Amino acid sequence: MATQSGDTCSDDGVTDSPKKGPTLSTSTSSFEALDPHDPNLSKLATNMFQKTSDYLIGELTLTQEDYKLLEAMNLATITKYSDMKQIVGNIVKNMTDLKEKYDQLRPLLEQIDQIEDSVVKLEQAAYKLDSYSKRLEAKFKSLEKR
Repeated sequence: MATQSGDTCSDDGVTDSPKKGPTLSTSTSSFEALDPHDPNLSKLATNMFQKTSDYLIGELTLTQEDYKLLEAMNLATITKYSDMKQIVGNIVKNMTDLKEKYDQLRPLLEQIDQIEDSVVKLEQAAYKLDSYSKRLEAKFKSLEKR
């Protein structure tokens, strides 16, 4: 293990810090503002903080995009429900109009039903009359032959 100038190395690999005494190494000791520190450690720490910052920015951007997508979906849903509300309103209006027209036509439909019943009865009477006239004609022909 390399030591900085002025540090002494003991048998167990521990170096002495000039201000604090023995430490494991200068790169793992707590940072002291005036103490020289390992530039590689500083570079690695800066790199770690930059990558952590990039990760957090990515996560926040992703969350923001998710919220934008949800907002767009909500707006589309609102529009769709508004359209459906208008369609249902039109259907209700048309159904109300149809009911009013049916109520106006009901007496005429009842008259048509009565006329149909009368026609059926007249038809039955016509068949009976036709049958009776055929029997009467047959009887008349049989009397005429005598």
